Formats: sequence, C-alpha cells, structure tokens
Amino acid sequence: MTTPHIAAPEQIAIRDLLGAVNNSLDRPLGPEWERAAWAVPRSAFVPDRVYVGEQLEPCNRAGAQETWLRAVYADDSVVTQVNDGSDLDDEERWASSSASAPSIVFRMLDMLDVHNDQKILEIGTGTGWNAGLLAHVVGPGNVTTVEVDPALAAEAGERLRKEGITAHVVTGDGAEGYPGNAPYDRLLATCSVRSVPRSWLEQVKPGGVILTPWESPWICYGLLHMTVDDSGTASGRFAPHSAFMLMRQQRTALRIFRDVVRDDHQPDESATALPPWRVTGDDLAAQFAMGLQLRDVWWTWHDNPDVEGVASRLWLATTDTTSWAAVDWDGKSDDRFAVWQHGPRRLWNEAEAAYAWWTLHDCPGPERFGLTVTVEGEIPWLDHPGRPVPTTD
Repeated sequence: MTTPHIAAPEQIAIRDLLGAVNNSLDRPLGPEWERAAWAVPRSAFVPDRVYVGEQLEPCNRAGAQETWLRAVYADDSVVTQVNDGSDLDDEERWASSSASAPSIVFRMLDMLDVHNDQKILEIGTGTGWNAGLLAHVVGPGNVTTVEVDPALAAEAGERLRKEGITAHVVTGDGAEGYPGNAPYDRLLATCSVRSVPRSWLEQVKPGGVILTPWESPWICYGLLHMTVDDSGTASGRFAPHSAFMLMRQQRTALRIFRDVVRDDHQPDESATALPPWRVTGDDLAAQFAMGLQLRDVWWTWHDNPDVEGVASRLWLATTDTTSWAAVDWDGKSDDRFAVWQHGPRRLWNEAEAAYAWWTLHDCPGPERFGLTVTVEGEIPWLDHPGRPVPTTD
C-alpha cells in the first residue's frame, strides 16, 4: 500500500515498521489496523522534539530529520516529554510521557477487539496516535480520550484536528474516567495502574472490556484484560510483555535513605539461604508473582555500599515507609546472606514465603494469573477465580 501524501522515505519506514510489528505478534496484524497505520501516520503525532539515548538528549526534527524519523518509525518507544514538561537545563531528565512501541500498541488494539460504531474510552492520550488509530476503525465521534496533562491534551487535540480525526479529548484525571460519554464498550489505558479504579467498571457496559497495563511496586510488567459483568464486577487474565509509565495519580517517589531508613533504627539480624537476586533478577515471571503477593513492597539494589564485608545490598521497603529489610551479599557466598529487618513487618520473611509459594506452584508465568475486582477490593488468582493468590496487604 502507498499513500500519495506521504513522502517516499516515510512510506518505506512505515512498510518496514509494519513488517517488524507483524514479526513480533502471534498472528498477522488485522487489515483494519494495517489501513489505520497508513491513514494515521505516526509521524503526524510524535512531536518535533523528542528525547533519545540513555541521557534523554533532545532531538529536534528541524535539526536532525533522519535521526528523528528513525526514532519515530523504530519499533520502540520514544520519549516525548521529560520531567512533567519542565525541561530545565540543570535538572536530571526523567521520562514523563512517551509514544509506546508500535508492536505493543497494535498488540493491545488487537486484544481490545474493537468494531465499527463501538464507544471507546482511552485513558492516557499522550501524543494522540492511539486515539487516531482507534477512531479510524470505530468511526468518528466514538473515541473519548482523557489526558491528565493539559499541555499534552491540547497538543494531541490539535494533531487529531489537523489530521481530520474526530475524537473527544478531555483534560482530567484518568482514574475518574469520563462519565459524560458513558457507557463504553471498551476501555483502554495507555498507562499502568497498581489498582483498577472503580469508576472504570462503572462506566463500561456489562460484557464490555477493560484493558490496562499493570504495575506493582515490585515490578512494572503485564497487561490485564478484564470483562465487566452485570453486577459491576470485572474479572480477567494477565498477559506478559508490557511496561508502561505509571498513572500519575498512583505514583510513589520513594528513596531508601531519604524516606525509609533512619539513624535511630535498630534492625533485627538473621540470615537466609535464598539468594536475593532470585526475587529481583531476570526472571520476570518470578518478579510478577512476587509483586502480586507483596502488593505494597518495593526494592532497590545498593552496590558497593561502603560497608565492610558487603559487596551488594538489596533493600526492601513498604510504600508507607514503616518497614524495611536489607539482605547483604559478601561477594563470595552463594548460600548464606545476612538479613536486617526493621518495623512491624518482617519483609524478607514475606519475600521468602512469596517465592516459596511461586516455586511450589510450578513457577507460573503472568498468563496463569488473573484478577477479580469487586466493590470489596481486588482478588488476584491463579488459573481460575476460585484459587486466590495469598497477599500481604
């Protein structure tokens, strides 16, 4: 397929990108999404200034056209905003908004299973590309998209208008949804959540679908696909392979030595045979299971902590900062590690129990887990809703 108004270099880039997306998916991309990718080019939605590399160096379209175009049509995320929009020269840059990798965009759109004339609520407008793709498939006026950042919402709305796409762009708190156009057939979040807002369930029709990236303080990983029933309860399974920025209203910005550990703390000392990297390493299935069980616990590594006999230290802490644990590795032993714990909870004991539960159940991956959301709260489960996962919160 070629589109006359798209320049030849960009047409090549789009074809290459669609090839990469198809290679990454379990099945070929649906023709409706192929057509949408051509009709709603990503370059029309990515801003002229993006941030590239580990240091998030600015890349401006006018001064680096080829670099910018490569970033736009790579099958990778591209950072479009840093520091919530305050890009000051003396600040350390951190990503606060991005255009998601096209492969995960189309994977989620496929999972959402949308049809013409369905009403869609999107949480997290970002650049507006996702909303544009959805509107191309479900029709004009059927997409409502909510963005917490007023500047991003205004820019996305202008891009959609410029491309002749009719969508309702709302500036607001995505956790509240948008009742003005409810009920919806589908709700898609492009930011991760640590708990599913109740308002989402209330605004989706019975039989409707909620699809959202998932995060725990332990790990940002997984997609949650839920169906809403007649009672306002939603239930569904997780899928792997995603990592999104956390919804701003659910952020925590904690540091061990600033917020948790105090000079007057007197921790209890013990030892463990469980290597700390087993619960924080490359096994994302293990980390996902840990996060489902330890719903309010986060961790960080401290290498070379300037403590005699300690090469690396793993810190665990609760998000309310009342309990912490530290596990020390001396750089040599692989079967004995010193443990320090403080506060009302023994976090390393909890971590050991969570890891033991996961191994006892044959080390399940995210696809074997699910979540049910009711008025009373959230219940994670393994294989089916009648098999709840033990949690500590």
